[in-house]
Formats: sequence, C-alpha cells, structure tokens
Amino acid sequence: MLKIQEIRELIKLVDQSSIEEFIFEHEGSKIQMKKSSTETIAVSQPVAQTVAKEAPKPVAAEPVPVVQAEAKAAEPKEETKQETAADIANLHKITSPMVGTFYQAPSPDAEPFVKKGSVVTKDTVVCIIEAMKLFNEIEAEVNGEIVDILVEDGQLVEYGQPLFLVKTE
Repeated sequence: MLKIQEIRELIKLVDQSSIEEFIFEHEGSKIQMKKSSTETIAVSQPVAQTVAKEAPKPVAAEPVPVVQAEAKAAEPKEETKQETAADIANLHKITSPMVGTFYQAPSPDAEPFVKKGSVVTKDTVVCIIEAMKLFNEIEAEVNGEIVDILVEDGQLVEYGQPLFLVKTE
C-alpha cells in the first residue's frame, strides 16, 4: 500500500503535468486520478479480483482519500524573435527521453549547462532530467548552436517533449 506522502507526490506530479488521467494499480489497491479544469481528484479503491467473460465494468466504490488541488494554467511565453515556420522546421529538437523534472544546471547555485547561443557538440550535456531521485544527464546528440530553450528550470517534462531547439552545423 502506498504511503500518504507518496500519494501526495503523485498528485503533485499529475497536477503539474499535462496528463488528464492517471491510474496506478499495486498489490490489490488502485489509485485513479482525473483532472478537471480546476481540480485534481484522487480516488483509491480495491481492485476486483474476479474473472469475467466480458469486458470488466468500472467498480463503483466509496472514494477513500479525495484530495483537491488547484490546477495552474500555463502561461504562454512571448516570443521575442519572429521566426517563420520554415525556420523552426529546419531546427533540430532535443527532446526529453523520459518523464521527470528539468534542470538547467547541476546544482541550484551553479551556472546553466547551456544558454541561448551556446555552441554544443554531440557529447555536450545540455540539462539534467530528474526522475525518481535519479539525475540523468541529457546530451545534445548533434553539433550546433542552441537557438531556444523551450522549458523553464524545475518544470515537469513529458516523454518526447521538446526541450531545446538547435541550429545544426
């Protein structure tokens, strides 16, 4: 069974992500979270252990914990440069290989790995993605110049989400 702190952490991660629905089953327990426009609701219920010949129907049970959190509306960043769609299509996107928290620097008081205008090689570390207390260094995998950083430091990122735009050499 999950501890209340682990459930709170899951709620926080789902709330900060673009995930609309999350289901977690473990050792006979089930946690289901659905986002609406203004709240995140977590419901925990036992998993039915019966074998059915037809597709299983949702089990109606009393919700054990119900936690509400206000969803934060993402404010779009204003672009300082006017770039055409063709220019953006020619840029290489460095994407997140996992779900986790994006960090621009190795520690809070250190300089970022890269900034706009930084020249990178295939082996250059551009950021760290933290997932489940593991810090994974992400490399550029191309030679070029960082044109844009698409996420904020400390932001939760999804698998495949673009992190950087690189003008390749």
